[in-house]
Amino acid sequence: MAEIVVSAVITLLCEKLISGDLIKLARSEGIDSQLQKWKKNLPMIQAVLADATQKQIQERAVQLWVNDLHHLAYDIDDVLDDLATEALRRKLNQEAHANTSTSKVLKLVPKCCTNFTPRNIMYGQQMSSKLEEITIKLHDLVDQKNDLGLNVDVQRSNITERRLEQTSLVDESKIMGREGDKEKLLGKLLGDEGCDQNVSIVSIVGMGGIGKTTLAKVLYNEQKVKDHFEVRAWVCVSEECDVFNISKAIFQAVTGQNKDFANLDLLHVALKEELSKKRFLLVLDDVWNEDDNKWQLIQSPLIVGAPGSRIIVTTRSTRVASVMDSQQTYPLGVLSNEDALSLFAQHALGEKNFDKHPTLKLFGEGMVQKCGRLPLALTALGRVLKGNRNGDKWEELLKSEIWDIDDGNKILPALKLSYYHLPPHLKQLFAYCSLIPKDYVFNKNKLVLLWVAEGFLSQSKGNKSMENLGHEYFEELKSRSFFQQSTNDELGYTMHDLMNDLATSVAGEFSFRLDGEVDVSDMNETSDKFRHLSLVGRGSGSYRKFIELQRAKYLRTFLVMSVGLENYGFLDKVLLELQFLRVLSVVGLNHKYQGRQIIRMVPESIGNLKHLRYLNFSYTRITCLPEEVSELYNLQTLLVHDCDEFSSLPKNCAKLINLRHLDISNTPKLNKMPLGIGGLTSLQTLTKVIIEEGNGLKISDLKGLSDLQGRLSIKGLHTVKNPIEAKVANLHQKKGLDVLEMEWSDVFDDSRNEMIEYEVLKELRPDPKLKKLKIFNNSGMRFPTWVGDPSFDQLTKLTLRGCRSTHLPTLGCLGSLRKLVVERMNEVQTVGFEFLAPANSNLGIPFPSLEVLKFDDMKGWQRWSINSGDGHGAPRSFPCLHVISIGNCPELAEVSIGLIPSLRVLYIRNCSNTVLRSLVGLSSSLVELKMLNVKGLTQLHGEDLMHLGALERLYIHSCNELRYLWERESEACKSLVSLQKLEVWFCKNLVSAAEKEDNIGISMESLKSVKCRNCETLESYNCPNSVENLVIMDCDSMTSLTFSAVQEHPSSPLTELIVGDCDNIQLQPKPIPAKDFSLSRLTSLEICECKNLKSFPHEHFQSLTSLKKLEIRDCPSMDYSFPCGVWPPNLSTLGIGGLNKPMSEWGPQNFPASLVELILYGENSGVVSFAVTDDVRNTTTLSSSSTFLLPPSLVSLWLNGFKDVESFSELCGSRKGERGFYSLYPKVLRPPQFFF
Repeated sequence: MAEIVVSAVITLLCEKLISGDLIKLARSEGIDSQLQKWKKNLPMIQAVLADATQKQIQERAVQLWVNDLHHLAYDIDDVLDDLATEALRRKLNQEAHANTSTSKVLKLVPKCCTNFTPRNIMYGQQMSSKLEEITIKLHDLVDQKNDLGLNVDVQRSNITERRLEQTSLVDESKIMGREGDKEKLLGKLLGDEGCDQNVSIVSIVGMGGIGKTTLAKVLYNEQKVKDHFEVRAWVCVSEECDVFNISKAIFQAVTGQNKDFANLDLLHVALKEELSKKRFLLVLDDVWNEDDNKWQLIQSPLIVGAPGSRIIVTTRSTRVASVMDSQQTYPLGVLSNEDALSLFAQHALGEKNFDKHPTLKLFGEGMVQKCGRLPLALTALGRVLKGNRNGDKWEELLKSEIWDIDDGNKILPALKLSYYHLPPHLKQLFAYCSLIPKDYVFNKNKLVLLWVAEGFLSQSKGNKSMENLGHEYFEELKSRSFFQQSTNDELGYTMHDLMNDLATSVAGEFSFRLDGEVDVSDMNETSDKFRHLSLVGRGSGSYRKFIELQRAKYLRTFLVMSVGLENYGFLDKVLLELQFLRVLSVVGLNHKYQGRQIIRMVPESIGNLKHLRYLNFSYTRITCLPEEVSELYNLQTLLVHDCDEFSSLPKNCAKLINLRHLDISNTPKLNKMPLGIGGLTSLQTLTKVIIEEGNGLKISDLKGLSDLQGRLSIKGLHTVKNPIEAKVANLHQKKGLDVLEMEWSDVFDDSRNEMIEYEVLKELRPDPKLKKLKIFNNSGMRFPTWVGDPSFDQLTKLTLRGCRSTHLPTLGCLGSLRKLVVERMNEVQTVGFEFLAPANSNLGIPFPSLEVLKFDDMKGWQRWSINSGDGHGAPRSFPCLHVISIGNCPELAEVSIGLIPSLRVLYIRNCSNTVLRSLVGLSSSLVELKMLNVKGLTQLHGEDLMHLGALERLYIHSCNELRYLWERESEACKSLVSLQKLEVWFCKNLVSAAEKEDNIGISMESLKSVKCRNCETLESYNCPNSVENLVIMDCDSMTSLTFSAVQEHPSSPLTELIVGDCDNIQLQPKPIPAKDFSLSRLTSLEICECKNLKSFPHEHFQSLTSLKKLEIRDCPSMDYSFPCGVWPPNLSTLGIGGLNKPMSEWGPQNFPASLVELILYGENSGVVSFAVTDDVRNTTTLSSSSTFLLPPSLVSLWLNGFKDVESFSELCGSRKGERGFYSLYPKVLRPPQFFF
């Protein structure tokens, strides 16, 4: 269905035609008669568009007429934009000559404005021919509309005009008809079903639009689920299953970090470390992959989670659920008739049923049946009717011809109807979203800026800015289910696959999404119709295919979503040929971009794009923008944020008089601003300014930027020598600012004046609606009174760093403050009652909303006491405080702040044991305690342990005076009844867990995870019976690691065991009989670099039926009989080498069929060749002392240290794969990836 959005375009064209500057230019050039004809004909055409909308559904000729009209409207817009640009050029030129100081003004005028060439003189003649050509085409379309019988339709449906109420969103926690499904799935997530493995998979299977993702979101956000799982992560997988990208997405969802990894192995190691010993919930949404080998690779780092970990998979395919070894498949069907009707009533009427509207129930039942009881269709269609009780309109919708159209693209008719009944301006905005790939998380703000750049939003809608109007329209589309909120990102949104298909369908021939899979061989002839194009996918395939589209020269949008643009010549070609571009972006629409684009230089030819409104080179390696960018005086948005090498803006940025958004955040090498920024009075976004002395940017230059919104970082404030300049900046009048950072230099020399800097800070008082504030390195000896003033009642986060004040400001009256960070304030010696509230005040509970309090690097801080000093003690304060972190405060000796029952997490670093003991007693609800380099800590005392009954996680790092964890094991077991995770790192004098042995035969039954690293004097460890994950690393003195016998505990819960770099360790003091071997639940086992380890009970490998990953390497004293050719039966990943027995003497190994990844460490192995065979058990004659036999099941082979390999290439082809590895693959068998 080729829907019309051209009505909105024509509306905007009519507005442009009445521009005073444009009319003046047209008259001076003698072309106003042509424009008058346009003004006459365009409204005539627009008047019949409603009728055309109806008739094009069944009449192909009308559809073609609409398309031709749309293309002509774009051509008209290009011409009008050209005229407006010329009008602006002449206006600037006149202003320059009218100014008495012309030399200065001319510097702000683009070169084209002062060069009267013959070409400029002939401008009117050239434009006249273009206008005449368009006038003829427009006249033809008017004639054709009469021939097609298109009539003026004055009875427009009021459905399309009604604005949806923004309060109509349904609470997803009460989704209609899925309560039973929710409870059953909660049982699968929280119960013991599937507990025989660490990680079990629950697959929700059903057709598109049935509500799989919505149900998964409800489960994901259920409070019981949040409390049950230590880690939760959500990843949208989509149709393209790239193991590396999906693994990286999981890592980012788990950690919140966007790190780069050189290869898959390093990525998996990092991911495994993050998930190890933790009970996690991972949602893999919209999975299509049916390749079991890929899934095995994706799964390999996930199996280390603690027992009870779950993976929820949503998919349309039962085959996918089978491939992923889903232990629990949950088929999700359509809603019952009753639930479907209730859901429809909820969205259409805001009621639970039709009891109050019996006359509409029959129509509702009909639409429920036509929607197939599919929740997405019911929701979208219901919101079309939102609040409309007119039975005629319901009947009109039920009997619409759209239900019966079969256009071959499988778009649900209900979704077509929901689009059909949008107002024209929303249709245009939604159709544009066809450029967005499926499952892509896009940034709402950037999408709105694109709409602005394309001219979709009119500035004549009252006093609203185009951006505010765009956000309002976005919320309308979201409320109608065209967009969905991303689970992981408050600014991120997605489109359901079916909505994405709908957008692609309605965009028709005007928009094109080009990826590496698209065949463009037969598209060149029609590519001249493309107006908007996005490049999708990775590698160079997509932009090479774009080059083949030689006629695609009329693009207004060139949007790179995820392609690695590294070809400077290609970009230069784009800029030279695409003269009508409004949008040029090389980084897509998300704000958490995956990696960096390789492009390092912006071509000078960018200056030719005079229509350009939106330019985005963020996340690239460019160092600067060419001066030609200054000639783009139609430019509205310039984004170069997160460019690590970017160091300079164009000197003549002041020419960009229409610039509204300049984002230069996270550009550490940018330390100078061009002059004239303060004259860009249309700026709404200016993320960073750098104040300078001499002829540089002044703080007073901010005076005219009254529309600034969002975030502003002001650097270089130490150069402000006159507080009056700070006052002139009028910071308090910039009411749109949410985040403000004010930074002075961290070098305190004789040039600094504490009184001036105090006054400057005083005059820089922002608007009280500020949400986040940071003040760095101010040398004033006190803070002005506005810092902490109760009027700042929306401030949620405050950071004070490096300031020279001797006292903290009074901050307890900030009612909304949730996080407070105080760092490097070395002059502060005492934090007292004045920190909470002013003297003699009666302002209620201090810090009523504070959740996180952090003090760090306070070298002079000695005392923290909040007693009032009048003998009445401290008032009740910090009622919501969850986290206290105190680091590197070596002089702090007294803490007296009263009980804080809400405290859950305590971090102590580089402080005394006195501070630790004072703070441990503040709350009996601590769940996490982390201690790093605590001076004087020799052990945790019994009276301290008494407060830790709720403690779940205990971390002790770099406490070199620590000899024992506690005095008696029995005392610790009685107190630490909730402890699940224990981590002891770099405690070089730790002797044992308890100072005195009780021999009482009890242990911490709650303890699940133990990690011990770099404890040089620890000699032995007896693994408690309850431990599921055990890591022992770099403990040189450890000689004994023991486990419970099977008679005592028939099935040890241990699922992960890692022992590394422990030269003297023996895993068990004596051989284990087969009947006593108790590690049957082990899923991951790693033993590395244990030089004197002589034996391992490999004879029990066959009993390790749960083991998925095994790594044994660099243990040169290992029993010569190992490996013996017998392996755990379900092993998927094996790393081995560097053992007593050389690899050349191993012989056939009978690897299990489940093995997909093999890592070989071949230093001094004697192996010089490899062979791949179908059945290694029958290849004795093929083996030799220098040939290693590879199993045919492999997907990946990693070779380390094989310097003498000679004949690998005889059996394998070779190619350089993605991310720079050399991939070797067998010529006949399924190709695994081989990495050196």
